Amino acid sequence: MKIAHIAPPWIAIPPKNYGGTEIVVYNLVEEQVAQGHDVTLFAPADAKTSAKLVSFFEKSLQGEGIPWSAHLKPYYHLYKSIEYIKEHDFDIIHTHLSSSSDMYIFPLTAHLATPHVTTLHSRFPFDRVQSWLGTADANYMEWAPYVPMIAISESARSEVPYPLNFVGVVHHGLPMEQFVPSKRGVSDYFVWLGRFVSDKGTHHAIRVAKEAGVKLVLAGTIDRHQPDAVNYFHTMVKPLVDDDQIKYIGPVNMKGKIRLLSRARGFLNPIEWEEPFGMVMIEAMALGCPVISFARGAAPEIIVHRKTGFLVHNVEEMVRFVPRIGEIDRGLTRQYVERNFSVCVMAEKCMKIYKRVIAAAKGETVRKFPTRTLDETLLTPRSSVIKKVVPAQVGQPVQIVVEAEKKN
Repeated sequence: MKIAHIAPPWIAIPPKNYGGTEIVVYNLVEEQVAQGHDVTLFAPADAKTSAKLVSFFEKSLQGEGIPWSAHLKPYYHLYKSIEYIKEHDFDIIHTHLSSSSDMYIFPLTAHLATPHVTTLHSRFPFDRVQSWLGTADANYMEWAPYVPMIAISESARSEVPYPLNFVGVVHHGLPMEQFVPSKRGVSDYFVWLGRFVSDKGTHHAIRVAKEAGVKLVLAGTIDRHQPDAVNYFHTMVKPLVDDDQIKYIGPVNMKGKIRLLSRARGFLNPIEWEEPFGMVMIEAMALGCPVISFARGAAPEIIVHRKTGFLVHNVEEMVRFVPRIGEIDRGLTRQYVERNFSVCVMAEKCMKIYKRVIAAAKGETVRKFPTRTLDETLLTPRSSVIKKVVPAQVGQPVQIVVEAEKKN
């Protein structure tokens, strides 16, 4: 199949440190090329890819110091990509909606003749600058319902306040050959890793570590273009770092991330928002590192409670589960990710959707994607999280859980 991917132009592909959407795009493109597809990636020239690369800028925009609110270059990137596609033959176009400047995808592709699909990587509203919120998202619904959309989780799809044309859910996937646990064994620390913003709950992770009496390593990035993020780090995080129990090691590249997570006792994920996916959770579990997460967003679809980690509802519950992290089988945890969140599984799901979108564009009758909501019974009831041990409560999918029960 001849596939065109239009990546957001902000962060290099693959990202040097943090870049959730960019690493997903990179992994998907590399797997599709490996499977023999003819793939073209539209991204700045500092991208590294096995696909054919078409660029309109030498460097990713963030690397040039361009602030997120500056939309002229992002629009140029999207417009030029679509113009190129109109002059060439592609079977499918796959675009990626991650930040506010990506909203131009809707008017640019809504009536495009070539079959196309957009993955929604982030949450509405997109018309926002730091704490300011606008109303332009509603204006873009003039075009958005005409664009076939992929959600990255059932939770993310259920959170959308607009009548988008969802044609499937595809969870993120990892190249498992890259995520190989360290042979040095497990150390004595827990990890928090991500962007330092309040929604990610770094301050909660620190409190959990202090109350549970365990060491915590903080790793991640501070977006210097976001005053709120800088203020959060310097007021809520940095004063609690003592370089003994609580350590901050700064950003880590992929090699450093793999080393850090594979030796950690567990990963703490006390998120304060309905996170659409949470890439770092499957990265940790792929390395055998169990995750303790607040049961918000897509976490119940990713973590198998009491099998690959624990789902909790507040700091107090997280503190009480920290001593039980040794109950999790690290080998089983990695196997679960390999069977359900590998890049191969992700690519196969995308291919099925591509074929359905192409068939629909040709006027063929296709099965409508079913409307589903996340079953609340997948979550551990608040009253029973601590009081008693119950059978594993499983989100999507369940294959390894069934096998795990057979072994027991």
